[in-house]
Amino acid sequence: MRPATEQAPPLEPTASVRCMAAVFAGPQDIQVMPISVPAPGPRQVRVKLEGCGVCGSNLPVWEGRPWFDYPFQPGAPGHEGWGRVEAVGAEVEHPAVGTRVAILSYHAYAEYDLVDASAAIPLPPVLDNQFFPGEPLACAVNVFQRSGIKPGDTVAIVGIGFLGALLTNLAAKAGARVIALSRRPYALDVARRQGAVETLSTSDFRGAIDRVKALTGDVGCDCVIEVTGEQSTLDLATELTRIRGRLVIAGYHQDGQRQVNMQMWNWRGLDVINAHERDPRQYVGGLRAAILAAATGRVDPSPLYTHRFELAELPRAFELMQSRPEGFLKAVVVL
Repeated sequence: MRPATEQAPPLEPTASVRCMAAVFAGPQDIQVMPISVPAPGPRQVRVKLEGCGVCGSNLPVWEGRPWFDYPFQPGAPGHEGWGRVEAVGAEVEHPAVGTRVAILSYHAYAEYDLVDASAAIPLPPVLDNQFFPGEPLACAVNVFQRSGIKPGDTVAIVGIGFLGALLTNLAAKAGARVIALSRRPYALDVARRQGAVETLSTSDFRGAIDRVKALTGDVGCDCVIEVTGEQSTLDLATELTRIRGRLVIAGYHQDGQRQVNMQMWNWRGLDVINAHERDPRQYVGGLRAAILAAATGRVDPSPLYTHRFELAELPRAFELMQSRPEGFLKAVVVL
């Protein structure tokens, strides 16, 4: 979940290659238009995109927030792209032209994107013909690594979207007992299929706390990962964490300030971990680890891609992400 305010320099137009790109012209106003894409510069590659995931962190851009400046650059803030290298710039030896890659960029709501060669990570043949929005998969791996989950831990995942479902799976396969919490019955069904042994509704705040206490002998969870990015789920996650437990913030909080129960944090001696990576090297490392996990079958995200759209249908993808109807978990744009 990369912040939409972190944007790479705009693409300088040339007449070399034409492509279609989505432009966020204003709140709930996405226009798909032709743009010119330049040849890659030194240490850059040009990728012909196959698709891009639609990230929940982009929803405020769609809805409109006072701190965003419109219009956005063409293709921004799409950051979950994958495709094939079509051209390389000077000094680039790898990846070679024709290599299928997952990329870390900010302009992936488009048919083409330019990225540094170091941000285009090759995908092995075993993943051919599979969707691969690498950035959120890397995010899941990085959050999991930061969480310090061990076999035998009791872990609560508060918020089951795409990231929460992946974390449920990773924690369960690591030998943890996973309790999944969400307001949506469909999401809880997904969590059970991903390995959760208990699923609870966040709609019943007190009931969820009481049930977790009952399941843990009134102790609480060794690790709680808050994924939703809301005040209410942050409060709930705090309540579920045991004395000397780990509270991991993976939700993308972007609608204002938060209040925390510092008395409870102090009294319980919680380790509070902000699991959002900002070091590009760590992002790349997480992406490489995610590719390996998918290639070896440790992670199978394919059942979590519930809706696909063409680029011109991007507004519909955001409408569904906003309303989250039954059966919706993750949308991808196919190019």
